[in-house]
Amino acid sequence: MSNKENTSEEIDLGQLFKMIGDGFKKLFNLIGNIFKGIFHALVLFLQYIRAHFIKFAIAGLVGVGIGWYWDSVSDPIYRSNMVVEPNFNSVQQLYNNIEFYNDLAKEKEFQSLAEALGVEQELASTIKKFKIESFSDQTQRIKQFSDFISQLDTISQQKVDYEDYLKNFNDINSRFHKITVEATNPTVAKKSQRSIIRSIETNEYFQLQKKINELNLSVQDSVLTSQIKEVDSLQGFVKKLKLLEANKAESSTSISMGEGKSDENLEIQLLNQASRFKAEIVALNKERAKTQNTINIISEFPQKGVRVNEFFRKKKVLLPILLIGLVLITLSLLSLNSFLKTYSNTKA
Repeated sequence: MSNKENTSEEIDLGQLFKMIGDGFKKLFNLIGNIFKGIFHALVLFLQYIRAHFIKFAIAGLVGVGIGWYWDSVSDPIYRSNMVVEPNFNSVQQLYNNIEFYNDLAKEKEFQSLAEALGVEQELASTIKKFKIESFSDQTQRIKQFSDFISQLDTISQQKVDYEDYLKNFNDINSRFHKITVEATNPTVAKKSQRSIIRSIETNEYFQLQKKINELNLSVQDSVLTSQIKEVDSLQGFVKKLKLLEANKAESSTSISMGEGKSDENLEIQLLNQASRFKAEIVALNKERAKTQNTINIISEFPQKGVRVNEFFRKKKVLLPILLIGLVLITLSLLSLNSFLKTYSNTKA
């Protein structure tokens, strides 16, 4: 009986191993067929390129020639960057203004653009593009997340993590933003800088926010200064009491505030409180400096922009690629048309 069971188990195991082997064989054959198909398609494509190589070469040479001439007669493009830090939630207005300038440049509304930027129309006509984007790295985002968390209550802090914060993070949430101007005149960006900033600063809403912020900071500064004076008075009072206690240590009518340790603890507490108030004043001064302007300029536009010399923006590079692509599409459509005609005749 046991011999039959062993034989049956050996047969089952043999069938199992055979099935596994067949499965691997099919998998390897499938992978091999895929690679063969890719190789075959590559060979056909290379044969197709070889058959029409002269056409592609002519298209490429024509594109290089036209592109080189186009580059030589075109005015060079200069790029200027400025990094700013908007305050009082003015970043959305800044983005809207930059998009408005860019639309005017695209539509060639140079008179309106010149009026908006406070420059001559001739200078405004040299502007090709306006762009604004966030300017932040991982360190800045972590710091912004820390500042955001510190403003929440304990329960809300437990419900928000860094990953959730990043999912809802967009360009407007960034602290710094980079404004880019591309123009054929290298100085137009610098001449437009003041008007770009003033377009935000002259906004009545932001002016009101700035005024309220200054009043709030002044009130906080007065309160902290008053509290520091009170702490200084208490420290002087404690010192006088200690002197009285030292002079009348043996008198039964001496004024006492308790044990020496209590006096020391009180002095330490007053010193710590004074240090905290002074630290708050330092932070207040930093906040006052940061919010002195509606838009803080971190890095101004340079006096002259940098010439744009990117490889894939050159016409002598783009045109050959474009013409070769057009030739490839045209020949492919012709080949497809011939195949369809042959296929139709065969079926008929």
